Amino acid sequence: MAVPVATLPETDAGEKPPVVVKKYANRRLYNTESSSYITLDNLADMVRQGRNFVVYDAKSGDDITRGVLTQIIVEEEGKGQNLLPINFLRQLIGLYGGSMQGLVPKYLEHAMTSFAQQQEQMRAAMQKTMGTLFPFGNIEEVGRQNMAMMERAFSLFTPFYRGTESANPSTAPETEIEALRAEIERLQRELEAARKQ
Repeated sequence: MAVPVATLPETDAGEKPPVVVKKYANRRLYNTESSSYITLDNLADMVRQGRNFVVYDAKSGDDITRGVLTQIIVEEEGKGQNLLPINFLRQLIGLYGGSMQGLVPKYLEHAMTSFAQQQEQMRAAMQKTMGTLFPFGNIEEVGRQNMAMMERAFSLFTPFYRGTESANPSTAPETEIEALRAEIERLQRELEAARKQ
């Protein structure tokens, strides 16, 4: 059954449209984007990656995204990933059917959005603080500096070390051969002098 375009959630201009997932009577989930069957774990990974999706009942065409997301939470809690405190769950259940039921979804959505923003601000503040404490800047720059230092050290202690850079094309092979011959002759002289002593 084709899903009417009008029922798909709206997306920003630069954002990918949500992945359409169909749930069949045998409880199997079918990802229409990848044309493959998936599991609740795959959907949980999509949520963690920030990929939006909608789930439709394959027979009726009803949007069952909320129920599937709730099922993912139940499975994660069952695996020992206890994120929701018992008192919170009791309070949430107590709000069903009450006069505040209409306000709770918006309040929870706002609270989670604020929490995510605060987490991002904390991450940025830590990165800024660590950046000022660490004089070399980011880790990649430190790695490049360390590699350059190792290259210099090897070139000082090993006369024939060339490093990872390509050889200078202007250096003729004859001059390299002459340098090697001169080095061999020098070593032979030192060896003869050591024997005479």
